[in-house]
Amino acid sequence: MMPTASSFDRNKSLQQLEGDDWGEPNFDSHPVIECHRLRRVPLGEFTVENLRIMIGQKIGLEYLLPLALERLEENPFAEGDCYPCDLLENVLGCDARFWQQHAAWRQRIAAIAERAISLFPAMPDLVDADITKAVTNAYEEFQQRRTTAA
Repeated sequence: MMPTASSFDRNKSLQQLEGDDWGEPNFDSHPVIECHRLRRVPLGEFTVENLRIMIGQKIGLEYLLPLALERLEENPFAEGDCYPCDLLENVLGCDARFWQQHAAWRQRIAAIAERAISLFPAMPDLVDADITKAVTNAYEEFQQRRTTAA
């Protein structure tokens, strides 16, 4: 059964929910160290940036995508440390197989992306041409993966 944001304990970490302790990082890079650290953080404490990092690395998607969808439904422009819509862009980047297995989530993120893109022209102070292009391209690729996976 697909977890929903209310079907798991947000006081638990990915490590606890998945029953998998990765141990200490064995590679000295910021992304590796941060992902290992975040696996031990209770999901209820995750920031937009934490979600962006982990989803971008395709880690813990079964638990993190429902949280990201909540945040994006509240604010499709939610941003981590990079730029407005960076969380949306990373969520759109999940692979076709994942979206095939989670059709309801796929519909939700498509609606969020369409809403965000439709609002871009009214928000030039928040979303510049580069962000508009990046998110629009990510959405087009997301849609293309659907047609090629079908």
